[in-house]
Amino acid sequence: MVTFVKLFCGFFLSIFYRIEFIGKENIPEKGAAILYANHVSALDMFCIGFSIRRLIRWMAKEELFRIPVVGWITPRLGAFPVRRGKADVESIKTALHKLEEGHIVGIFPEGTRTKGRDDIKGRAKRGIVAIAMKSEIPLIPVAIDASYKPFTKVRIIFGEPFQLDFDKEKKYTHEEMTAISRGLMKKVYSLMGDY
Repeated sequence: MVTFVKLFCGFFLSIFYRIEFIGKENIPEKGAAILYANHVSALDMFCIGFSIRRLIRWMAKEELFRIPVVGWITPRLGAFPVRRGKADVESIKTALHKLEEGHIVGIFPEGTRTKGRDDIKGRAKRGIVAIAMKSEIPLIPVAIDASYKPFTKVRIIFGEPFQLDFDKEKKYTHEEMTAISRGLMKKVYSLMGDY
């Protein structure tokens, strides 16, 4: 079923967009990783998901699971729901469990779709930092360079995996975690030459 859904998504997207993938070799063939990206459109998850062999366990807003067709496809692409606007402890626990099982977990740290590349200044959420801190798993930045206007080019750029160096003896403040998250997003936008 997963293979069919991925093939369906790939076929549908390739009709409307010219999709270019750069750096797919940075996705490990096995082992846990946190894949995180900027968020341009509801199509982001599907464009990234169909491009690689491994199934990405996406943290996706719970509203998607209630939309006809999309709500059927989304969990079959490995996604699990996140309640936005509140500290969703259960979704973080689910993400950590998926990582412990050796999966790739996909996250959009901005929390919502952005209107432009400068929009990151107020949008980086702390959840990804909490997950990275507890899991000590490599992170893979992914840049989505697209307008998603029909028949335009969509560039998906996979950066090299890296790990954050946390001080295990320190209790990080909310402000410090937000700053780290913004730094993570700068890595994403730097893949497009923005930083």
